[in-house]
Amino acid sequence: MAGLVVRRHSRNDARAVRAVVSLIHRGACVRGIAGGDPSAGDAEFIGRFDRYVANQGFELVVAYEDGEPVGQAWGWPLDVRSGATWWKGLVCPPEPGFDREDGHRTFALSALMVRRAWTRRGIARALHDELLLNRPETRATLLVRPGNIAACSAYAKWGWTRRATL
Repeated sequence: MAGLVVRRHSRNDARAVRAVVSLIHRGACVRGIAGGDPSAGDAEFIGRFDRYVANQGFELVVAYEDGEPVGQAWGWPLDVRSGATWWKGLVCPPEPGFDREDGHRTFALSALMVRRAWTRRGIARALHDELLLNRPETRATLLVRPGNIAACSAYAKWGWTRRATL
C-alpha cells in the first residue's frame, strides 16, 4: 500500500467526483451488476449517491493507488429525519432511546467498497479508518446483511459489535 493515497471530500465537492464514485462502484459490484440485481445497477447507485450527498455532514473518502481510484467510503451524521429512515424497521432496540438522533450522536457509515482487483490488500480498512478518524459523534453505525460473512468478519475484527437487527 505504499502508493495508496486517500482523499477526503465534503458534501460540497463530492459531486465533482461522481464519475470516480461510479467507476469504483462498477468495479466493486461486478457480480451484482452482471447478475441483473436492479439495486446494484449503476444508475440506481448514483441516484442514491446523489440523495446521500444532500445529507448535512456528508463525507466521502476515495483511495487511489498509483493514481488509480480503487475504493471509497462515505457516511453522514444521523439527524432526526435521516435517523427516522435509518432505524425504520428496527427490531427490539437494545435500550430505550437507542434510535433517537439529533445530528450529533451517530455517524452512519453508509458505503464501503473496493474494486475487485484491489481487494484483500487492507484498502477497505484504510478507508474505514480514515472516514471515521476524528469524528465528533459519540458512536457510529453501519448496516450489513447477516449472510455477508466476509463483511461481518471484517467488521468484527475492526471492533464493531452487533447491537440490533433491521
